[in-house]
Amino acid sequence: MTQEQDGSAEPVQVLVADDDPNICDLISFKLSQSGYAVRTCGDGVAALREAREHRPQLIVLDVGMPGMSGLDVCRALRADPETAKIPIIMLTAFAHEHDVEAGFAAGADDYVQKPFSPRELASRVEAVLSRSRS
Repeated sequence: MTQEQDGSAEPVQVLVADDDPNICDLISFKLSQSGYAVRTCGDGVAALREAREHRPQLIVLDVGMPGMSGLDVCRALRADPETAKIPIIMLTAFAHEHDVEAGFAAGADDYVQKPFSPRELASRVEAVLSRSRS
C-alpha cells in the first residue's frame, strides 16, 4: 500500500525485525507485493536503532530476538515520544494467554502467532495502519 491513498506518492515504510532470515524474507516479500517499502533486521538492538533512525509507519517485531527482546523494543519505543505512536505488531511462537497479555501490556497494537499466514499478516498490517490513521 502506498501513502497515495493518504494523499502522497510515497510507499508506507514497514520495519520487520526477526532473527530468522527466512521469516524476514517471507514477510518482506509478501508486504512488498502489497506495495509496502520494507526494511528488515535480525535483532532487537538493530530494530530499535532502525525505528529511531528511519521512523517507519509500522513495525513487525518478533518477541524472541537476541540482544533485546521484541517486548523490550516495544517498551522502549513506547517510552520515547518520537516513536511512541508507531503501530507495532508482535510476531511470536509463544501462544499462551499470558504471552499475549505481555505483548499488549508492552504496547503492541496486534499480536500474530507463528506459524502464520503471510496473507493474514498483510491483512493485519493494513488493519492496524487503518486504525492508526483514524
